[in-house]
Amino acid sequence: MKVAVVHDWLVTYAGAERVLEQILTCYPEADLFAVVDFFNDEQRSKYLMGKKANTTFIQKLPFAKTKYRAYLSLMPLAIEQLDLSKYDLVISSSHAVAKGVITGPDQLHISYVHSPMRYAWDLQHQYLKESGLEKGVRSFFARRILHKMRIWDLRTANGVDFFIANSNYIAKRIWKVYRREAKVIYPPVLSSACVKSTKPKEDFYLTASRLVPYKKIDLIVKVFAKMPDKKLIVIGDGPQMKIIKKIASRNQNITLMGYQDSAVVLDFMQRAKAFIFAGEEDFGIVNVEAQGCGTPVIAYGKGGGLETINSINSASPTGLFFYEQTEEALIVAINKFAHIKFNPDFCYANAEKFSQEVFIKEFRAFVDMAVAKKFGAEAAKSDK
Repeated sequence: MKVAVVHDWLVTYAGAERVLEQILTCYPEADLFAVVDFFNDEQRSKYLMGKKANTTFIQKLPFAKTKYRAYLSLMPLAIEQLDLSKYDLVISSSHAVAKGVITGPDQLHISYVHSPMRYAWDLQHQYLKESGLEKGVRSFFARRILHKMRIWDLRTANGVDFFIANSNYIAKRIWKVYRREAKVIYPPVLSSACVKSTKPKEDFYLTASRLVPYKKIDLIVKVFAKMPDKKLIVIGDGPQMKIIKKIASRNQNITLMGYQDSAVVLDFMQRAKAFIFAGEEDFGIVNVEAQGCGTPVIAYGKGGGLETINSINSASPTGLFFYEQTEEALIVAINKFAHIKFNPDFCYANAEKFSQEVFIKEFRAFVDMAVAKKFGAEAAKSDK
């Protein structure tokens, strides 16, 4: 069978790209497609089996490398221009437009959805507020574009034969938006994050994330500014760095380390007494990575975290939740954490459920089932 794998865009290596990496591991002969591909040779070799994506006309537009999101309104048109007619199996890895590729009745299209377009659906108002687009002419045009994106997004759901969601939380969102059932296959966590650590725990809390508004790193920093007896390490960079620096500047218990490579993040995760996560995530790979280091998680109790962290009420707790994104709620959770003893073995065991090996096994089995339904059992066998 000829296989095509379609991804939204290749600019940075994050959660969606980890999934793409393992999909390509399952189908190493597949051809790769994307709206744009700005990976360098090292990234391409390390994460994409050396593959360079077939891209759209947006790849050649001015400033596309850094301003590709500005061309969002053109992406539906762009993704529809990819010619996939010669492929039997099309697998899209989509959080924006990848699922909108055009396929025919004799082709099988399976879409792994990281989320329906958040900014076009239930998070539209949050997106407009954070982008300063609540009022005025620019707001009008932004809202009109998002309205058209919703219509297009809903229409293209009909071109998908089978949906896969990265969590039950996203499966519910897929049902709400598209009225389609989705198989849940959790994203793969790097195997290195599931290696037991012998490093002793130290007296500091850790958070690591891109510094963007919805991650709520500013909330965490504000809380520790009010708790000078507790030490916080912040790893990450992004648009909110100046704001967070201002909050942390007068507090010696808060250390901002900026961007660090994965080896440094892993080292701090292994030594931290707890990892703190205050955002609402579709899945939250970083929470699983922390547990893979034997580190319990203090997390906002909404979204994918409810599926990846065992609460203190479970038989094998790996963290605790707070249920309001407020300073008061997080302070209560941190103080409560100080009186609970967590077993790192519970954290290791829970993280292993989200390994690369589990993902590959479940993903391949689901695709084989879909191929057998579409083309017959012999086609599924020959594809292995």
